[in-house]
Amino acid sequence: MSDTPSTPGPEPDDPHGADPLEEGEEFDAIVGQETRRDADLAVIEAGSRTLRTQAGPLAADAARDVPARPADPELDRALREVEQALLDRWPETRLDPSLARVRALMDVLGEPQKAYQSLHITGTNGKTSTARMIDALLRGFELRTGRYSSPHVQSMTERISVDGLPVSPETFIRAYADTKPFFDLVDAAQEHRLSFFEALTGMAYAAFADAPVEVAVVEVGMGGTWDATNVIDAGVSVITPIALDHTDRLGGTPAEIAQEKSGVIKPGATVVMAQQPVEAASVLLRRAAEVGATVAREGLEFGVVSREVAVGGQLLTLRGLGGEYADVFLPLHGAHMAHNAAVALAAVEAFFGVGAEPGRTLDADAIRTAFAAVTSPGRLELVRSSPSVLLDAAHNPAGAQATAEAVSEAFGFSRLVGVVGPSGDKDVRGLLEALEPVLAEVVVTRNSTPRAMDVDALAALAVEVFGAERVQVEPRLDDALEEAITLAEEEHEYAGAGVLVTGSVITVGEARLLLGRDR
Repeated sequence: MSDTPSTPGPEPDDPHGADPLEEGEEFDAIVGQETRRDADLAVIEAGSRTLRTQAGPLAADAARDVPARPADPELDRALREVEQALLDRWPETRLDPSLARVRALMDVLGEPQKAYQSLHITGTNGKTSTARMIDALLRGFELRTGRYSSPHVQSMTERISVDGLPVSPETFIRAYADTKPFFDLVDAAQEHRLSFFEALTGMAYAAFADAPVEVAVVEVGMGGTWDATNVIDAGVSVITPIALDHTDRLGGTPAEIAQEKSGVIKPGATVVMAQQPVEAASVLLRRAAEVGATVAREGLEFGVVSREVAVGGQLLTLRGLGGEYADVFLPLHGAHMAHNAAVALAAVEAFFGVGAEPGRTLDADAIRTAFAAVTSPGRLELVRSSPSVLLDAAHNPAGAQATAEAVSEAFGFSRLVGVVGPSGDKDVRGLLEALEPVLAEVVVTRNSTPRAMDVDALAALAVEVFGAERVQVEPRLDDALEEAITLAEEEHEYAGAGVLVTGSVITVGEARLLLGRDR
C-alpha cells in the first residue's frame, strides 16, 4: 500500500481559503516537500569537537528539557529504530486535510484523549513557549500534566512530556510498542497509512492516558481544523499571535490563516486570544460566536500591566481574568515572552473557572513560583559565554522581529554576529530584513535537512539586505559557528560582542549539539 500526504504537522511548529475544505478535494497544490531529520546527525556530532573544546562557561543547564542520546548503546539502538520507523511514514510537512485516520486510530485505542481534560494551543508564533508556561502553572497547582509539542529541538522524545519533562527513552519505546499494533490496524483499513505526526499524536494521547495525567497541554502541529491533534474536546482554546507563515498551506492573509486555526475552538469552550491583526481577530470572534464559546482577549479581559528588564529575565505585573498578579519574575527575555505569559496565565485561570466569579483569583505565590521555573530551550537561550552565544528558533519575519527587539532590550552587545540557516520555504527576505538592524555581520549557512535553503541563494539574498561587506558564507554549520565566534572575538574579550544563531528550529537544535548542550 502506498503512502500519501498526512494530516498537518508542525512548523517543524494546510488548507487555503475562508471555508473548511471537504475531504476528497484535490490537495496536490498544498503538498509540502518531504522532510527527514537525520536520526543520528553524524556529521553534526563529529564536527562538534572543536567547538566544544573552545566553549566558554555555559548558562544554567537546561539539559533536562532537551535530553541527550541514551548512554546505553542497546537503549540508543532501540530508540533509533523507533525513530526511524516513525520517520519512514509520511513526514509532518506533508498534509492531507482529513481527520479520518487519526479518528480511526483514537477509536481502536479506546479514545485515550477523553481520559483527561485538555487545553489546545494554536497560533503562528509563541505556541511552544506558551505551552511550557501553561504546563508549569498547572503543575504549580499540583496537577499531573502531559504536554505535546512540536517540533523538537534535538530529541524526538521532547515532543511528549509528563510532569514537565520529556518522557524517558524507555517510555517512548514502550509507547510505540503499545500503539504499533493499532497503527497496523488503521493502516490496513484506511486508504492511506497514518503519517509520522498522526502516529506520534496517537502515541502521546495514549501515553497521557497510561501515565495517567489529569490535564494535557496540546500544541497543534500546523493550522487547527485539520491538524491531527484536533480530536480532543478542549475546554480552553488558546490562540497565540497569528502572522503570515505556511502561506502555501494555510492561506495568504491573516484572515485565511485564522480561519484554519479557528477550528480548535469547540462549542462552549473558553477562547483565550492573544493580540491579533484585526482581520484575524474578526474571524476568530465569529467562530466563537457560532459555537457559543466565551472569549477572553488580551488587552481587554487580561494583559501585561507592566514589565521591566531584570537580571536573567524580566519582572512583570500581569492582569488576569480575576485580578492583578504583581512581582512575577519570568526568566525569559523580550516583550513577546511577557505577552505569552499573560496568555498562559489567562488560560490557566480559565481552566480553573476564574473570571466567572467576580473577585476570584489564583494563589499569587503559586503563580510566581511557577513562572520563575519556566524554561524554553532554543528561545533566546544563552548557551555559551566569552563570547556569548544565543540560540533562537525564529523562522518567520514576525518571530525575527520579536527576537531582534528582545536582544536589543536584554543584552548590551557592542556587536552582534548572526548565524542564519533558514528553511527554503519561508519568507527568508522578511526574516533577514527583521534581523538586519541588530546584526553587524551575518554568516549564512544551512542545517542538515533537505528543507534547508540553498546557501548560494541565501547568500545572494543576504547581500541584497545587508550588503556584500557584511555577509560571509559557510555551507557547514560547524564552520559557520566557528567563524561567527571568531568574528565576535575580534573585539576585545570584554567589549561585549555576541553571536545569535537563528532561522530554524532545526538549525538551533544542531547548533545546540555542536556547542555541547546535549549533555
